[in-house]
Amino acid sequence: MIVGLLGDIHGNHHALQAVLSAARSVDVEKLLVTGDLIGYYFWPERVLDLLDSWDKVIVRGNHEQMLADAREHPDSLAQIESRYGSGLRLAMEQLTQMQLDWLTSLPHPLNVTLGGVDALVCHGTPWDIDEYVYPDAAGQSLERCGGLNVRLLVLGHTHYPMVKEVNGVTVVNPGSVGQPRNSIPGAQWAVWDTARMAIDLRCEEYDYQQVIAEARARHPELPYLANVLSRT
Repeated sequence: MIVGLLGDIHGNHHALQAVLSAARSVDVEKLLVTGDLIGYYFWPERVLDLLDSWDKVIVRGNHEQMLADAREHPDSLAQIESRYGSGLRLAMEQLTQMQLDWLTSLPHPLNVTLGGVDALVCHGTPWDIDEYVYPDAAGQSLERCGGLNVRLLVLGHTHYPMVKEVNGVTVVNPGSVGQPRNSIPGAQWAVWDTARMAIDLRCEEYDYQQVIAEARARHPELPYLANVLSRT
């Protein structure tokens, strides 16, 4: 079975379109999505529309958790926006109540079995949605990952791609579709061949200048939103 691993889309439908086009070209049958469909960028409605027709498993990310908090406490939205931009506000404005309910009730973590292989999908770590496991991580976090009773652990959150073998567990972060932070511009994701237990980290080209222009127009006070997309 050919499976697409992706996450941290962050409202960037331009990047997601490039990934999904590439996924079709390599006959991806199912998507495992590590959360953060929303936040930072500006097209949450289009992101959900693009994903709609796919066979997929999606877990909640910390930005979906922030959305839940903002719905419960609307006065917190201004503080969120001052740090992350208007992505969550736009989600609340663009999406239906049904879509918002769905996003905020996504599971975390989630076990799946694909092609006879047991996998666990999460955002930060299975035990903490907001924990970062970077490619240079060592010690307790990785040891706990290696102690899980699965063959594959898929996580996100850091926006840095990685593949590590830890005590028989393949730990994969496919990188970020919408906002990679490893100084390789593009839309990052991974392909998992369950039969060969092979992971192919990929980065698709797309016109990120459109997103940069929109970020600069909407948030000149937050230059990071634009600059991170093209740094090398």
